[in-house]
Amino acid sequence: MQRRNFLKTVGLGAAGVAAAPFVTPSSARAQETYTWDMVTSWPKNFPALGTGANDFARRVEQLSNGRMQIRVHGAGELVPALEVFDAVAAGTAEMGHSASYYWRGKVAASQFFTAVPFGMNTTEMNAWLYHGGGQELWDEIYANHNLKPFAVGNTGTQMAGWFKKEINSLDDMQGLKLRLPGLAGEAMNGIGVSTVNIAGSEIFTSLQTGALDAADWVGPYNDLAFGLHQVADYYYTSVWNEPTAVLEGTINLDAWNALPEDLQDVIREAARASNLAMISEFAFRNAQALEALVDEHGVQLRTFPEDVMAALYTSSQEAIQRQVDNDEESRRVYESYSSFQKLLRPFSDVGEYAYLKSRDNVAG
Repeated sequence: MQRRNFLKTVGLGAAGVAAAPFVTPSSARAQETYTWDMVTSWPKNFPALGTGANDFARRVEQLSNGRMQIRVHGAGELVPALEVFDAVAAGTAEMGHSASYYWRGKVAASQFFTAVPFGMNTTEMNAWLYHGGGQELWDEIYANHNLKPFAVGNTGTQMAGWFKKEINSLDDMQGLKLRLPGLAGEAMNGIGVSTVNIAGSEIFTSLQTGALDAADWVGPYNDLAFGLHQVADYYYTSVWNEPTAVLEGTINLDAWNALPEDLQDVIREAARASNLAMISEFAFRNAQALEALVDEHGVQLRTFPEDVMAALYTSSQEAIQRQVDNDEESRRVYESYSSFQKLLRPFSDVGEYAYLKSRDNVAG
């Protein structure tokens, strides 16, 4: 597809021509306005995910005093949900909003920038991206695909998913058809589950028709919005697959390089603000939605048996090891990721973890 013209420049007219000798390149660029298209992997205005993309676009317009506008498109409006990566890399749209582990078949190392089974939580992940070299590695790897990535949201801890039958032992997992992307999907394959990666909008129908026996989506807020409690009885809270889940904003690298520095700074700050805003929203909305699922809809919460969790941990480590052994980019990224996680672990133990245990002991 022919690359689109990214810059929509404001014409200077006759007066502008006369004044041209006094216009420096930097001041001329400061007079330009930019209108971008953002394609997403979410239904238009879908709670938190889709509205988070809208929030980012609004912040950019406000912080730029209207010099930059971003038109947000839901999944399927310009490109299908799982074609965001290719569309932005090719310049079909200047920007995308999705999750990096959807691109594992194109960029194996991309999975580490969304979630790692039994890996870092949201606070730890942000620390790695912002202070531990994670962003620099992300930039380097995506530049090979003509993309500039940012964290533009995070769901926080995700649930283990919806199951149509109760899981009482590892034997009950054998042969299940499960929607689960990323490294966690590979780990499930390793314990006898058959996994697929489909767009979120297809989950309800797939569970309803029996094409799936179980599915991971996000958490109570988004799962309630999709009505998944209507097609599966058991909601598993055993967090292992996505202790955090970064949502990425990708920008076509040519479009990014064509921006003046002040608008690049606007995008950076809008991304940071939108990242924090979504984390906070999910913490609140998930609490409300979980209460509604249990109290109003009679959803049965479950945890995986110990033998299932043990098997998933072993299988996760094996899946990660296979990837780092066979992909140099993955090796470099995971070396940085795991080293940073080990660095944070002692303080996490005496800080957040110790506090939560103490609170439980005294508050019940």
